[in-house]
Amino acid sequence: MTVALDLPALARQIREARGVAHKRDIDAVITRLGLGSRHAAVPVGDDCAAIPDGDGHLLFAIEGFLDGFVAADPYFAGYCGIMVNLSDVAAMGGRPLAVVDALWSRDAAATDPILAGLSDAAALYGVPVVGGHTNTRATSGALAVAVLGRAGGRLLTSFDAAPGDDLIAAIDLRGRFREPHPYWDASTGAPGERLRGDLALLPGIAEDGLAAAAKDISMAGVVGTALMLLECSQVGGVIDLAAIPRPAPVPLARWLSAFPSFGFLLSVRPDRTPAVLARFAERGIASAPIGRLDASRVARVRGAAGEEAVVWDFAAGPLIGCGRDTGPDA
Repeated sequence: MTVALDLPALARQIREARGVAHKRDIDAVITRLGLGSRHAAVPVGDDCAAIPDGDGHLLFAIEGFLDGFVAADPYFAGYCGIMVNLSDVAAMGGRPLAVVDALWSRDAAATDPILAGLSDAAALYGVPVVGGHTNTRATSGALAVAVLGRAGGRLLTSFDAAPGDDLIAAIDLRGRFREPHPYWDASTGAPGERLRGDLALLPGIAEDGLAAAAKDISMAGVVGTALMLLECSQVGGVIDLAAIPRPAPVPLARWLSAFPSFGFLLSVRPDRTPAVLARFAERGIASAPIGRLDASRVARVRGAAGEEAVVWDFAAGPLIGCGRDTGPDA
């Protein structure tokens, strides 16, 4: 028997999810530091800070990890220190150069699995750890990892999606959950050559002009990440939930809060969509158009029967606060 989807309840679940709640914290910081202007050469609020550098951009990002995650799965926390930073660089059409880490722990023994994860991921993805900060006499543990990368003349950003674009989701489904957590792991155990080649798809798409806007799928999930992309670009759109690439046994509600090790959203002109989908298909990565962007500044989700529910109205209030006109010409 098919259970009817309660679309308003699902929209509320997305809006109130922990991963989205954490993203809402960004708004206060953006406001306090005065960083919300869209009139900067490269606006703040993307997956990486982009610093003009000759004919391209240096890409600079950092990820901090919740202490509960580090305590529960220290090896994977260290591994993610590399993996998620490289996803941020790829999401902007760049390639990584190096990473540094900052690690606090109670003693040296507690650092071993974290360092093992960092080391293994660095080797698989082919990016060096070149330094950092270590304290093995702290009262509690914490981990942060920063990355430096570089993109050529064309960036993928969160600010260049346009009405009429297809919203494409690309997710590596060749994985499994690290139970009981929402982390979909398609990376550990995979060949390094494959992992490096998969990430190289994004800078290739940027350099060939097939897309101008992208974002990696974060702890906010597929729809939550789409909210941030839409807000930054001052657009709206509808997401067809049935079109989202998903492993067959995984319930939709759980998948919408999953954090995939390889997952990206791209805003693509419809005439370029077939070429983008073909590139992911060549590498065995599931991809599909999951919606169409419009000028409404309202994000909606659509059920199988065509019914829709509003997830966020950006005219009514911000999510991360990075799409507002706060500069001198606003």
